[in-house]
Amino acid sequence: MKISILKINIILISAFTLIFSDTFAQNSNTIDCPFSGASADGSDCNNTIITAVPFLRIVPDARFGAMGDVGIAMPSDPNTMHFNASNLSFAPKDFSVSATFTPWLRALGLNDVFLAYLSGYKHIDYSQTIGVGLRFFSLGQIQYTDDQGNPLQTVRPNEFELAFAYSRKLGKVFSAGLTAKYIFSNLGTGAVSGGQTMLPAHGFAADLSFSCYKPLKIADKDAIFSAGLVFSNLGTKISYTQSANRDYIPANLGLGFAFEYNFDKHNSIVVGLDINKLLVPTPIRRNLYDDNGELILDVNGDPVPNPDYDADANGIADYKEQSVPASIFSSFGDAPGGAGEEFSELMWSVGIEYWYNKQFAVRFGHYNEHKFKGNRKFFTVGLGIKYKIFNINFSYLIPSQAGQRNPLDNTLRFSLVFDFGKAPDKKKKK
Repeated sequence: MKISILKINIILISAFTLIFSDTFAQNSNTIDCPFSGASADGSDCNNTIITAVPFLRIVPDARFGAMGDVGIAMPSDPNTMHFNASNLSFAPKDFSVSATFTPWLRALGLNDVFLAYLSGYKHIDYSQTIGVGLRFFSLGQIQYTDDQGNPLQTVRPNEFELAFAYSRKLGKVFSAGLTAKYIFSNLGTGAVSGGQTMLPAHGFAADLSFSCYKPLKIADKDAIFSAGLVFSNLGTKISYTQSANRDYIPANLGLGFAFEYNFDKHNSIVVGLDINKLLVPTPIRRNLYDDNGELILDVNGDPVPNPDYDADANGIADYKEQSVPASIFSSFGDAPGGAGEEFSELMWSVGIEYWYNKQFAVRFGHYNEHKFKGNRKFFTVGLGIKYKIFNINFSYLIPSQAGQRNPLDNTLRFSLVFDFGKAPDKKKKK
């Protein structure tokens, strides 16, 4: 049995790389490959870090999605659960819930692939806040066929994450948060891969987060500086077969800053910056290259294997056999290209949110990833409308590179948020 039609290939590529492109099909000798182990014509420049269940890193809501995926230190709402649960301690409302629907791959004509997200939080008292989130990623309908192309069965691959968070203030301006997650991924149950039948994958993970929220006065105007530090998706490896070859989930280190300034009672602006780095080993080249980036061949003209790729000759790359704690620490210094390549693994986001009368918002943002580490680069725009307890947010992604495709190209997504009551006052703390 095999999975046929182009659709499953496109969806799985998007699920595991989150990008679509012709991947640097430029002319030979026109590409500068800054990392060791890359061929002279640029064909092997890419060294993207690939993980299982990358849907965990997809920004799920329209508000933060309209600001270039910035959110670690931005003013809180229920969707802060995705970025930084500790920031929920400073959320202005007592109780809030949100629902988001994100069409996926609409530019490729697929109408049954989508990401849905439900989230909410509740202040227990002045110091303590709890949150819950459910993320569901549907990969649509897939037709299985046999080797002759005859239809066998139809399946609907899907993935979901269930998360519970607890946040606590550590004084007036600091807070800490802990999020526990259960992860389920069913990409091809019943299909055969490498002689083994694919099974659903299960995993557990946790987020550890910290926030600083400091009100200020600048030129007699109210302002707020906030910062956040988050270790997310720290958890078990997962596998879709009975094989010992297990994959890392997208553990991540995020650092965020935001500055909010109120010009007057009607106009305010928030500027945010996020920096992210995957805490996952950088792939090691299977074969050896010389100092000029040329593939080294043996006397028979075959590529010479890299002894560091699979030293124990068990068929599994050594970098994939590290324990999760070891892989997290090694991820800061294991890039074959040295410090330059390590720095290139940083992902940068910047976003701006302008509010008029706390009712109408306009948002802009930009996301940047190194061209040899995924090459996701895009601009985002969005609008927000708030009326009493009801909020609705829209976002739209604009590609910033000709020929570079993104799963959200020209896609309008929206979020609904409902706010209830004011956050507990310290004076009423029991």
